[in-house]
Amino acid sequence: MNCSITLHNMMSNDGELPTIELTTPRLRLRQWQASDYRPFAELNANTDVMAHFPAPLTAAESRQIADKCHQLIASRGWGFWAVELKTTGEFIGFVGLHTPSDALPFSPCVEIGWRLARPYWRQGFATEAAEEALRFAFTVLGLPRVVAFTPIDNHRSRAVMLRLGMRNTEENFLHPDIAADSPHAEHVLFAIEQQQWKRQHARVQLG
Repeated sequence: MNCSITLHNMMSNDGELPTIELTTPRLRLRQWQASDYRPFAELNANTDVMAHFPAPLTAAESRQIADKCHQLIASRGWGFWAVELKTTGEFIGFVGLHTPSDALPFSPCVEIGWRLARPYWRQGFATEAAEEALRFAFTVLGLPRVVAFTPIDNHRSRAVMLRLGMRNTEENFLHPDIAADSPHAEHVLFAIEQQQWKRQHARVQLG
């Protein structure tokens, strides 16, 4: 896969750090911009996209998430990047890395996650972007381990995790931010270690 990492000097009076931009053959993972907010709100209001969350989000809730993603990328250079199609510049969702709440039973950790608009499912975009995010996690950040988690019945996300070479740890847990009696409370935990990723990557190159 022909991918690249670009460093954008976004240092400003607010002290923003250089922002990493990742590219894949079809996608660009970049900092959030104002034009992303409306399609992101539409994505988060879609019942299919949000089927494994407690409820769709309001426009205000969606904006709050986008603002947080922007702030985290500005402060450390990476995070849940906005994803756009290279051919059209169209925003299709987010993919990237995040340090989740300390309340999770396996924290501290770095997770990989994704959320794409419904028209862009079943085209391999989530896997393509997440593979590049994992490459960044292990070769640039030097992380020893990356995790991913989702409600137990979210088979679509679980399939992406498997395509990334992640393993099911069999350590299911109740998400602390979701009511315990919710059907979305129980989550599966997947993980991949740096050495495992390197072995898989080496096999792909040799193959």
